[in-house]
Amino acid sequence: QRNADRGHRKEFVPAARRDGQAAPVVVVVCGPAGSGKSTLIRSLVKLHTRHALPEVKGPVTVVSGKDKRLTFIECPDDACAMIDLAKVADLVLLTVDAAFGFEMVTFEALATLQAHGFPKVVGVLTHLDKMKTNKALQQVKKALKHRFWQDVYDGAKVFYIGGILKSGKYPRNEMRQLALYVNRVKFRPLSWRNAHGYVICDRVDDATPASQLREDEDCARRVDCYGFVRGARLKPGGA
Repeated sequence: QRNADRGHRKEFVPAARRDGQAAPVVVVVCGPAGSGKSTLIRSLVKLHTRHALPEVKGPVTVVSGKDKRLTFIECPDDACAMIDLAKVADLVLLTVDAAFGFEMVTFEALATLQAHGFPKVVGVLTHLDKMKTNKALQQVKKALKHRFWQDVYDGAKVFYIGGILKSGKYPRNEMRQLALYVNRVKFRPLSWRNAHGYVICDRVDDATPASQLREDEDCARRVDCYGFVRGARLKPGGA
């Protein structure tokens, strides 16, 4: 019975308001391969929902408060994806492997963000557990922080994440600090979004009738896309 009660408490989800609900905040996790993007998203989802996410596929939306939701999107190592996400991101979590330092993908991502309005950028230094001594750890923290400030701005927020636990997630206390900042941070309006209307598809469903699929598997499919209209109003008749 005790285990059943503990399992029931894990199923608790904060009730979100449905009247006049605003679009979720788009949080893009960007960085080179192997820097911990997927692990960061899975750790934040675990913190908010108390459920483990096996792998990250597409946008992941969680309820972070009574009046707020967050949509996490992992940015692949692709220039076209960086450009698209730079236009729609409210907040960018830029992961940097502290054991390796800044890579070319990191500079490409910063250059892309600067060219598209430069949304709020937060640095996340990962793999700090690979430092052998405390002195080396402090030196790496200081060096990467000042290098990050040169590309973003002086005083930009940087979070330090240690090693991965046996559960495959980052430490809970460090994730709680990052989640608290993400929930409270303020965003400034960007000119591109105020001038363009766009939709981020959270869900895509195949609405093709089953009878039509049985007759011809290669028939034209009907696809329903769900999402919020953001920015300016969409033009009538526009694609």
